[in-house]
Amino acid sequence: MSKNKTKDASGNLRFTKVNAALGVGGIAALTLGYWLLAQGSITAAPVLLVLGYVVLLPMAIIR
Repeated sequence: MSKNKTKDASGNLRFTKVNAALGVGGIAALTLGYWLLAQGSITAAPVLLVLGYVVLLPMAIIR
């Protein structure tokens, strides 16, 4: 059975710099997406919101 790389020896999940960077990137993408949405952007705003909600924030939790 292979050892899960996201857990330490005691079985607790680790929070690394990669998790923090992905989380900050996700929050930044969401903030910029909502700001662009308020400005009337109908192309870049949805892309950033989907990127933040579907890619970056889940990766920050999973990785």
